Amino acid sequence: MIIEIENKSVHASDAGQGTDSSKDTIVFLHGSGLSHIVWSLSEQFFSSKNFNVLSIDLPGHGNSEGPCLDSIEKISEWLEKVFHKLNLKNLIIVGHSQGCLEAIEYSFKYKKRLKKMVLIGGSYRMPVNKDLIDLASNGDSDAVKLMMKWSYEGSKKFIGGNPVEKIINSPRDISEILAVDLIACNNYSNGYAAAKAINCPVLLVFGELDKMVNIEAGKKFANLVKDSETHIINGCGHMIMIEKAFEMREKVLEFLKK
Repeated sequence: MIIEIENKSVHASDAGQGTDSSKDTIVFLHGSGLSHIVWSLSEQFFSSKNFNVLSIDLPGHGNSEGPCLDSIEKISEWLEKVFHKLNLKNLIIVGHSQGCLEAIEYSFKYKKRLKKMVLIGGSYRMPVNKDLIDLASNGDSDAVKLMMKWSYEGSKKFIGGNPVEKIINSPRDISEILAVDLIACNNYSNGYAAAKAINCPVLLVFGELDKMVNIEAGKKFANLVKDSETHIINGCGHMIMIEKAFEMREKVLEFLKK
């Protein structure tokens, strides 16, 4: 699906089904430097379970026109423009990593569209190591390697190779997309207030081996969100929707059926 927002094209993968106003809509938000591709194992599954699905490429990412937006606040405001354009209600936002920050900031500003949220491998605050930001700003491919190492030491176990390297595969991708996203995450400061203000049911999913958002950080996040439940996936790092897609999908579906 291609729509136009502020004279720029926006790509959202809808599993080839479009949107049916009688169904709830699951909106998938990708993490830093990534694209809708990371949700490929989730889109068809949830589409077959009687949901609309929309996996959105943020501006400058995947197949959406740029430039990238440089703050979490700007992204949340942009998301409202997308949802307004598509006249979407009863939204279920599923965010991964940076997408969690975007989801909670969106919920802070625009509660009326939200039905539920699923926050995967995220927290209310996601500071980024300065070395990683510097490498990314310089377009250095070591930024991707370092990011994956901090995500999960066993990243070499991914079938078909490192999924992040397949999406972020040029110095331009690193400096003009990944770096902008990492700085936006690092600068986001409204997470505590946004998490405390959430007033819809929330499922928090964490990877046992995630080094970017470890279990202790996850527990602090869960304690802030009033109506929440937590699921920890064993033997899993940060890229949960790829590493343990089947377990994640079933747990999310169970939550959505409640």
